[in-house]
Amino acid sequence: MRGEAFITAGIILIVAGILLTFIGGAINAGSQSKEKGEVRTAGVVMIGPIPIIFGSDREMAITGVVLALILMIVAYLLFYR
Repeated sequence: MRGEAFITAGIILIVAGILLTFIGGAINAGSQSKEKGEVRTAGVVMIGPIPIIFGSDREMAITGVVLALILMIVAYLLFYR
């Protein structure tokens, strides 16, 4: 019975995430301004315990490092405790 509750909660969270993605996209598409803006990006790819971090500028790369550290701590807490 306990496992079924986790499965149901997981499915509900996935559906809620998909709905929020569509709603956010619709709101963003409806409120786009005519101004040109600067786009800054960062990303973290975790291959096992090794993070690969990239960013469009120094600040975003530091953000990627922080995200990588958070992911590594969460992975440790979930899998090794």
